Amino acid sequence: MSTKAAVEKITVAAAADVYVSQASPTRNHADYTWLSVCPKACDGVADSERRALLRFDVAGVPSGATDVTMALELQPARSTGTTVAVHQVTAAWEVASTSWTKQPALGSTIAERTGFTSGEVARLDVSSAFDGNGDYSFGLTASAGAQAVLHSSRAPGGMGPRLVISYTEAPVVAEGPLPFDLPSVQALRASPKKVFAHYFTPYPTSFDNKAESEDYYTRNYLNPAGESGKHIAYGGLLRDRPLPRAPLSGNWQLADMETEVRTARAAGIDGFTLDILSLTSQNWTRAKLLIEAAENVDPGFSIVLMPDMTSLKADAATLATSMAELAESDSAYRLGDGSLVISPFKAENQTAAWWTGFINEMQQAHGIKVALVPVFLNFAANYKAFAPISHGFSNWGNRSPNQQSGIAGNIKASHDLGKIWMQPVAIQDERPNQGIYDEANNTENLRVTWENAISGGTDWVQLTTWNDFSEGTQFVPSAHNGGAYLDISSYYLTKLKTGASPPIVRDTVYLTHRVQMAAARPTSGTQTKFMTPRSGASTPRDTVEILSFLTGAATVKASIGGTVQSQQAPAGVSAQQYPLKYGTNSVSVTRGGATTAEVASPFEVRQNFSVQDLQYNAVSSGRR
Repeated sequence: MSTKAAVEKITVAAAADVYVSQASPTRNHADYTWLSVCPKACDGVADSERRALLRFDVAGVPSGATDVTMALELQPARSTGTTVAVHQVTAAWEVASTSWTKQPALGSTIAERTGFTSGEVARLDVSSAFDGNGDYSFGLTASAGAQAVLHSSRAPGGMGPRLVISYTEAPVVAEGPLPFDLPSVQALRASPKKVFAHYFTPYPTSFDNKAESEDYYTRNYLNPAGESGKHIAYGGLLRDRPLPRAPLSGNWQLADMETEVRTARAAGIDGFTLDILSLTSQNWTRAKLLIEAAENVDPGFSIVLMPDMTSLKADAATLATSMAELAESDSAYRLGDGSLVISPFKAENQTAAWWTGFINEMQQAHGIKVALVPVFLNFAANYKAFAPISHGFSNWGNRSPNQQSGIAGNIKASHDLGKIWMQPVAIQDERPNQGIYDEANNTENLRVTWENAISGGTDWVQLTTWNDFSEGTQFVPSAHNGGAYLDISSYYLTKLKTGASPPIVRDTVYLTHRVQMAAARPTSGTQTKFMTPRSGASTPRDTVEILSFLTGAATVKASIGGTVQSQQAPAGVSAQQYPLKYGTNSVSVTRGGATTAEVASPFEVRQNFSVQDLQYNAVSSGRR
């Protein structure tokens, strides 16, 4: 998929600034609300030069950014005709210990300006210093004129020095175009509607940085005999995996997570709801690594902290300390008033009184105001008790289309109490180790949950999930969906955020089907525990679905198990179903004698197989 190039801007306030004076060589000016820059004979007094030092922490500029400019903005406290030069500084320095006798060496001049006017921002082009994200230090000196007095970072009203980085964001290109033009990241984020994807730390892109043929997923999770045979009874822990990749050099764990952030960002997703399973262990390490990845790629990509109360046993004070640690990141999601969003999974595992204690601990011990958005497994039984302490509500939801009729009622119940609602949107759910699955009816559950969320007026959406492969709910591009479900979701995400269905500009078809009949059992192998439909789920069906996004009416020709059938499909979005047959499946779109889209599924439907697999595989004509 692709998005048009967009001009973006990042403004960074000074992380540190101070001035030094030759006339007071050992004095530190760390408490001053202004910075002084003056020539060697400052105001006519010999040996009284003054210099200023500034430091900025730049993050969020994409690695593929082009046309990057960087401007240093200074706000004068008074008008003066001083000529001020900007020098790059490479040596380390700290505000509290810097004086004329303890100052870093200044590099060559990279920018210069003569004349400053009180009340007007002075801009100096320091683009030549830009070298990607990281720390930037500058020194200011004066070569002529009277003393220049500039507001420091300690001045009231946020009038201190700033760096403004502007750049053109290169178009995001995946394996093929979407059926519509996805708005820019900037345009999508301008919407008050938010879309987050639930991130599950147990399933990173790679566990061991090995090739697909020998990595941990292949050896242990997809192999029924993996992990010393503990998954044999249900045919292996997983049926799908993240898209494999070649081994990487350097910090590959961080690089993998940065790729996931970029992928989600390119799909229009605002951030991840981070399932925090532990406050120690590998899952805690991965949680912090994901936050670091978001900081590196784009601090505007938000991380919603979601303590998982099914596994966390910490007391309120301990949990507060850990959440405060994560909240130090600029990527931690906060509301416009600065409140930190905490969205605990299965919040009802603790009482409303317990959560009140947690909120108070965050405020009193850490100075953090919390906006609680609990995710319930039983919304109806719990939301009223939590209403006095909550900013909004959510539930984990269901995964079958026949169970989505209550979405509008949940949203209304929340809005009636003045709370926001975060609606779960899901593709499907199959859990071999638990022996259950939900009938998703191809893409119907995905489409119905999105449509009901939009029409019901949801405030936020949580995609459940980004990467929980043990529940088969993943949106992340995988070996068995290739990113098709993420593409479909981007269409509805755009509709949610813009208030209108985006125009279809490219014929695109999505083909989904299982590789075996729902009621079939393995004809070989060692599996003894089988998945059955969850109580209340839609009746299982055996179908191939063609989901068409068409610029105009066209002929959609399907080959289902070798049988060719054609139908006329209208412009826009439409779905056609065919009975599942053994063999291979493919589809093409023709209009005016020309083929405008086509795709063949690599997943063959078999009568003989060794492992039960009830996931709906997906392929797209837009991704090859």
